[in-house]
Amino acid sequence: MAETQDLIYIVEDHEVIREGVRQYLELSGYQVKGFATLRAVREAVAREVPSLLIQDVMLPDGDGFAFVKQLKEKCDCPVIFMTARSEESDRILGFELGADDYISKPFSPKELVLRVQAVLRRYRNNSYSPSDGFLYVNDHSMRFDETDHQLLVDGGEVILTAAEWRILAFLIENSHHLVSRSQILEECFDYAVDSYERVVDTHIKNIRSKLGDGPWIETVRGYGYRFIGHEKEGAVL
Repeated sequence: MAETQDLIYIVEDHEVIREGVRQYLELSGYQVKGFATLRAVREAVAREVPSLLIQDVMLPDGDGFAFVKQLKEKCDCPVIFMTARSEESDRILGFELGADDYISKPFSPKELVLRVQAVLRRYRNNSYSPSDGFLYVNDHSMRFDETDHQLLVDGGEVILTAAEWRILAFLIENSHHLVSRSQILEECFDYAVDSYERVVDTHIKNIRSKLGDGPWIETVRGYGYRFIGHEKEGAVL
């Protein structure tokens, strides 16, 4: 059963789908609120940020992708896109915007509940424990603080999405070891589907952009990635 503090928002303009999902999630122990428009959920988020957002893309008053992009700039609640747009380019875009999962219609309500459980479990119980010390590459420095959930690069704070944080933590935990895309999918997303390997590349691209000029992550063409930062004692950022 879900923990009582898990509040889920569903944004879906089709009433039958929205109510069906709401009822199924409530039977699984979640608190659920449904919204038919972006305006309504925007007002709700301003009052209370949910534990997780299930977001349709095509709404009568706007685009769900654009809404999530704006939301991620203000908070980092987990997001699952639930949409009829099943093209690979749409899935990639969803993950680029920081989604934690993407489910295409039609779908099994049971599968959706399992996806919700997996996302919330990953979000609450990050099992990775890389060093909270300082890391260096060339003239660049990094402090990855798992306890306070803070990342500093060259003295400035870097904000990562939940998925980006998990991937970077996994890479740091396996520093100087080659990590394949399938390993990242299995360890950070609970699934390993070949068509989703591009999602890993997209997240790595976004992480690199946020980390700046330091060559923290090395690409091993055709295989995967390797974190090459190293520790140095006695350093103060």
